Amino acid sequence: MHTDFYRIKRLPPYIFEEVNRLKAAARARGEDIIDFGMGNPDMATPDYIVDKLCETARDPRAHRYSASRGIKGLRKAHVAYYKRRFGVDLNPDKEVIAALGSKEGFANLAMAITAPGDVVLVPNPAYPIHAFGFMIAGAAIRHVPATSPEEYLSKIGVATRHSVPSPLALVVNYPSNPTAQVVELDFYKEIIKFAKKHEIWVLSDLAYADIYFDDANPPPSILQVDGAKDIAIEFQSLSKTYSMPGWRMGFAAGNEKLIGALARIKSYLDYGAFTPIQVAAAAALNGPQNIADEIRAVYKSRRDVLVKSMAAAGWDIPAPAASMFAWAPVPEKYKTLGSMEFAKDLLIHAKVAVSPGIGFGEYGEGYVRVALVENEHRIRQAARNVKKFLSQGSNGAPAEKRPKKNLAPAK
Repeated sequence: MHTDFYRIKRLPPYIFEEVNRLKAAARARGEDIIDFGMGNPDMATPDYIVDKLCETARDPRAHRYSASRGIKGLRKAHVAYYKRRFGVDLNPDKEVIAALGSKEGFANLAMAITAPGDVVLVPNPAYPIHAFGFMIAGAAIRHVPATSPEEYLSKIGVATRHSVPSPLALVVNYPSNPTAQVVELDFYKEIIKFAKKHEIWVLSDLAYADIYFDDANPPPSILQVDGAKDIAIEFQSLSKTYSMPGWRMGFAAGNEKLIGALARIKSYLDYGAFTPIQVAAAAALNGPQNIADEIRAVYKSRRDVLVKSMAAAGWDIPAPAASMFAWAPVPEKYKTLGSMEFAKDLLIHAKVAVSPGIGFGEYGEGYVRVALVENEHRIRQAARNVKKFLSQGSNGAPAEKRPKKNLAPAK
């Protein structure tokens, strides 16, 4: 029997698996692990959203199949959000679609528009689905260095010139996961100008649009650029803004053809999220937005505690301008080991879990991602553990004297 499945064969080994295995083993031994690894929001979903879910779920009619595009009320709520937040007008019937989380929407769009051998430009480091969604669909991925937005913008031209065939699409993600970097609207203007010149679709991941810490400068949408809807689609999620990760509710908005292609694929795959979840999601978008402000304030306070306490522990972590992550350089004495070995040492000896930067691509090496998903007390405890770890070195020996393992990055 043939078991060498084409799409499974294209996926590299999951590079976080070793850290996850160590974490699970430590917890099985009863050890208290302070987990900054997965970006899994820990705050409760606001009561008014949960109440709307429960109210709707009591209606037997809401238990029938829903609509894969999303119910009309939800799509109209997303249109209102875009108008309120970005000043962008959208057609709820042609330019908006609901998804089972932005990750599902992104992956299904890749399946909808990609033919085997198509070339897609993906930033590196990047959230894994940005590359793997297209990789599963059969595309050839060209990783473009993105240690800064300026670098990515400068390198996509080189990547395009050296791609055969010409790229089908390019991906942008700001505020970025994992780097937490942000961009101004001028960045998107350059992206749209470039993409139109080269006839490339633009896929923007804006999942962290509302987790920002400079109130005077909230992250923009690429759809604010004149003519962006000619070639661009943007993905968003309720997971972070309203602390609804397990609800799996996301959206795509923008170019009518791309929205239509995603809708066509989804019509074969699902009947949409459970209707009470969609109704509750509309309530979140239409409801009191001070809730989103309060969630953002919690992340900001955690960020400040993390940066201050880790600095006191001897680990300087730059303060992120947005997102629920800090992109932390591996301390100098551990740099020769790499991010994977540092993450393992931190877990074993400091009982603190982080995500190694190499898991987000080769240009993520030298960093670890720290998720702001533990409360302030736990963050301070983690800093105390890290201080002891850094002062002693793991296994009682300076980290820089131990041999470095040869670990292949995720491609």
